[in-house]
Amino acid sequence: MLFHPMDFLILIAFGLSIWAQFKVKGNFKKWSEVETKSRLTGAEVARRILDNNELHHVPVEPIPGTLTDHYDPTVRVVRLSEPVYYSSSIASVSVAAHEVGHAIQHKESYGALTLRHKMFPMVNLTSGIAPFLLLGGFLFQSFSLIGLGIIFFSAAVAFQVITLPVEFNASTRAKNLMLSEGIIWNDEKHGVNKVLGAAALTYVAAALISVLELLKYILIFFQGTREEDN
Repeated sequence: MLFHPMDFLILIAFGLSIWAQFKVKGNFKKWSEVETKSRLTGAEVARRILDNNELHHVPVEPIPGTLTDHYDPTVRVVRLSEPVYYSSSIASVSVAAHEVGHAIQHKESYGALTLRHKMFPMVNLTSGIAPFLLLGGFLFQSFSLIGLGIIFFSAAVAFQVITLPVEFNASTRAKNLMLSEGIIWNDEKHGVNKVLGAAALTYVAAALISVLELLKYILIFFQGTREEDN
């Protein structure tokens, strides 16, 4: 089957993903040119919020690249890209506070984050095997292989879906903490929302693509098994 009806929806989701990536870059560039009234750099914001939440032991480190910011739970360190680390723009403090939000989630054992951490080793394995199982199933018309591939792929999809509340919660924490600690003012919330909202959309698009692809494989599987029975 060269084209499945679900492929149309998947293409739309891919389009949404590409648009979201442009939005992330565009909003980051735009709000990187707007200084916060507090004049605190991303590194200073991260350090302040960490210290105020009794996370003095979590370091904040600069790393090369753009939009390479992340919290590493394995060694408990916040890593900020150099444009974020050294800048005091609205974009920089938004990204820095968001990554610190993940560190706070880790400290509080936030349910979705804990589940994602536990799933990671399994997903790392199954996501690498699933494409080969599905490809082999389609090439050899083996619905047993397709079914197994679906099970393995389902773990990766679940991981992406669970990522959504983790990211949205980190952004909500970032906004609330920056306001309560005077890092941003009320009239700067619009820029923060634009930066973090665009980033969240990329996770939504990725999860949507995965869910639609999984649904496509499930439909093919059941259609094929019905045809075999007949």
